[in-house]
Amino acid sequence: RRRKQELQEDIQRLKDEIAEVTSEIENLGSTEERKNMQRNKQVAMGRKKFNMDPKKGIQFLIENDLLKNTSDDIAQFLYKGEGLNKTAIGDYLGESEQFLWSFRLPGEAQKIDRMMEAFAQRYCQCNPGVFQSTDTCYILSFAIIMLNTSLHNPNVKDKPTVERFISMNRGINDGGDLPEDLLRNLYDSIKNEPFKIPEDDGNDLTHTFFNPDREGWLLKLGGRVKTWKRRWFILTDNCLYYFEYTTDKEPRGIIPLENLSIKEVEDKKPNCFELFIPDNKDQVIKACKTEADGRVVEGNHTFYRISAPTAEEKDEWMNSIKAAISRDPFYEMLAARKKKVSSMKRH
Repeated sequence: RRRKQELQEDIQRLKDEIAEVTSEIENLGSTEERKNMQRNKQVAMGRKKFNMDPKKGIQFLIENDLLKNTSDDIAQFLYKGEGLNKTAIGDYLGESEQFLWSFRLPGEAQKIDRMMEAFAQRYCQCNPGVFQSTDTCYILSFAIIMLNTSLHNPNVKDKPTVERFISMNRGINDGGDLPEDLLRNLYDSIKNEPFKIPEDDGNDLTHTFFNPDREGWLLKLGGRVKTWKRRWFILTDNCLYYFEYTTDKEPRGIIPLENLSIKEVEDKKPNCFELFIPDNKDQVIKACKTEADGRVVEGNHTFYRISAPTAEEKDEWMNSIKAAISRDPFYEMLAARKKKVSSMKRH
């Protein structure tokens, strides 16, 4: 009987140990899942930051150990391009004098010049003997882009002939001429099949707006001109986007919620709430909007006042935005330090 009791105690101990180990394994798994979810969320935030400001996006990814600060890792990140805006990639490469081939050329002349120069150098390095110098490749590359536009843009009435294209490129090969057959082949190739700028699958941001946290019509008070405008709002990934129409592919404005606070306010309009920067009411909120002429400019709001159709919808929007707002620990530290300094001054 005593032996039986000892065995039962041993069995119970084993069961307890198994239960403890099982619990630890489950906790380990859930911890790992949480880490992966947090990492994926930060990567998504980094992509958004990159699309708004490429340098800040890369810096954010590096600072959060999501990307190594090496040319190889950054090149791989840009080459894969998941969720990245091709124009933003072009802007980043134009700044850093690097080159990859699946982006749009940005509009600024200096950036285009740097990328074309980098392309010419790389092409000549990989294809020695085709041109006398990288300058030849650079000039011919621009000539090809101009030819493509002239031949296939319906607004260009006076289409260049092959003879004019050959004449335009005389003497560009270190004072000599390029083979006429090469120029004729290039002309015929572009005339028969125009090359197209890669489709920017991220430029309209539509992929961002699947399964949003909340969406609906709200009224927004203007920044400089204090008029109320009806806008379609979408809340997703710590950002608030607003559109003129539900069918628009690109938002009229983007409000990153990081470091903002929200409060209910009284106004002539019913059901109002406000987004603001705590402890600094005069600071302009970091946001951007699209003007009527298509220019993207920085916002000029020190606060965003928004009116919901009903009290219930106001509460739902406020709760959703509160849940989405992400606070920066550095900002918290800075705010606490400012508060401490101001209290010391009073004493």
